[in-house]
Amino acid sequence: MSTNDQPASSNPLHSAVIRLAGRSQDGIQSIGGFLALLAGSTAREVMTYMTIPSTISGGASIFQVHLGSGEVLHPGDEADTLIAFYQESYDNHLHSLRDGGICFYDSDQVTDIIEERGIVNIGVPFTSATIEAIGGSAKDRGKNIFVLGMLCAVYHLDRDKLADIVARKFGKKSDDILRSAMLAFDSGYAWPVHDIKRMHTVMASGESNGKKRICADGNTMIALGLIAGGVRYGAAYPITPSTTIMEIMRVELPNYGGMFLQCEDELAAVCMAIGMGYSGHLPVTSSSGPGISLKQEGIGYACMAEIPLIVVNVQRGGPSTGLPTSVEQSDLMQAIYGSHGDAPRVVLAPRNVKDCFYVAYEACQLARKYSTPVIILSDQAIATRIEAFTEPNLEKYWTEPELDLSERGEDFKPYPLEELTRHAPPGSRSTAGKYPVVTGLEHDEWGHPSGNPINHEKMTAKRRQKLLDIAEQLPEPPFFGDESGELLLVGWGSTYGPIKEATLRLRKAGYKVGSLHLRHIHPLRSGLDEIFKRYTHILVPEMNDQGAYGFGQLTTMLRAKTCNPAIQSLCKMQGLTFRIREITDAAEAMLAAK
Repeated sequence: MSTNDQPASSNPLHSAVIRLAGRSQDGIQSIGGFLALLAGSTAREVMTYMTIPSTISGGASIFQVHLGSGEVLHPGDEADTLIAFYQESYDNHLHSLRDGGICFYDSDQVTDIIEERGIVNIGVPFTSATIEAIGGSAKDRGKNIFVLGMLCAVYHLDRDKLADIVARKFGKKSDDILRSAMLAFDSGYAWPVHDIKRMHTVMASGESNGKKRICADGNTMIALGLIAGGVRYGAAYPITPSTTIMEIMRVELPNYGGMFLQCEDELAAVCMAIGMGYSGHLPVTSSSGPGISLKQEGIGYACMAEIPLIVVNVQRGGPSTGLPTSVEQSDLMQAIYGSHGDAPRVVLAPRNVKDCFYVAYEACQLARKYSTPVIILSDQAIATRIEAFTEPNLEKYWTEPELDLSERGEDFKPYPLEELTRHAPPGSRSTAGKYPVVTGLEHDEWGHPSGNPINHEKMTAKRRQKLLDIAEQLPEPPFFGDESGELLLVGWGSTYGPIKEATLRLRKAGYKVGSLHLRHIHPLRSGLDEIFKRYTHILVPEMNDQGAYGFGQLTTMLRAKTCNPAIQSLCKMQGLTFRIREITDAAEAMLAAK
């Protein structure tokens, strides 16, 4: 069934949340990925969410897809449809269904059915039907594609486009694998799910703006943004959930005359990247919390030597190995203050997958202009989820790097006290015949080591001044809702969608609420205190602990910056993203308090 052949509906669905619950080896991530790619090619919006086990042997896993014909801000508080592959999948995730939702379960695996809340339980033999379609030797491989075909029929999605996406994926392997995949898909599509005919499941079409749309995850868009921003060299060591940035850069950078090296450990990676920066290039190194801890001495060196460097931290649950496949925002203080001594650096945080590209591009501009390390704080939720959006305009967002080996005159100083630092890469000629020095020692304006106390004070002020100058030039952060009133919600990173949706719901309930989202975490933009004064209450939802002093990490910074006691925290430490209801409930409790 093509899009034009979809059944007419007087009241089409504008939003549908589908949760797939099984085991990591069942390929449920592939189902969600295919649905997301279809959304991107049919002008629909999409946001996905997944949990995977941290053990190599695998285990219980979910993949949730939120499809919408309008703006999709979150992966969904409740599911409209649950796909349960096993009894434990059914038992553990039935609660995630809304009242009256639909549960499709594998009747070969699930036998104990619960009747509650008007949920419609529909048994379909995923396993045996797939084996019958493909052949007995297939065992249960391919049942994920069977389920994909079934969902295509249930929600009246564009069958031709979805089948083409599946064919492109499996056609790269072999004709036999492609044939088996299409047999499973067609069998699922044709399966008679008569029990839902009375239910309304026709998805509305999205509205196209005529621009090319793409589907991608956050790590991919960070890598592409770095390339567009002029990064051609980098080094890293694999670590969940940042590894795919390294993998993409390692494949793509040679196409642009560069290279990306996988080093033996994190210390080697950051030092290698600093060497690339010293040679006149803009380098990147990427990792997650534990790896960033190991890189901190190197980052401190880059701060002292004022080497341009991009550091990507895809945050995960900590401390130590912690929750390597779960989400947290607990590395904020590490990003800002992680190194010893006063080591100023810039910290940026993308709000969604699309924003990853633009944050990465901006990080390149700031690192190059101010000759400083810039840390990009992403997180596991953004890194792994898939969204659909308009393709960035590369004619506008593209920097072709040039290595400046021009001759430096006698008056050249790499560290002038009253100007921004400008290095002379090795190989550039010096008229005076005396070459400037780059060192981790405190130094004078020529880079020569200096222990003079007055010089150290002046150089510290010089490095600090860069942040103060940036703070004055930053644009206003994205603002939504009432410009003054009872409550302001403030967030950063992947809390953007749930906070905006919570703002919508609270305003609909009659409250005067606005929301502010910060991309520039350090330095903070000047003038925030004036915005905060316009609200009675300020609530900061963030995924880190309230600590010994009762405030989350961003809340602590905002209170220190503005001295405003109205700023309070809403902290979550479950390795899960915020549900909209958690924010609205906390906001209403705050508004009701005297």
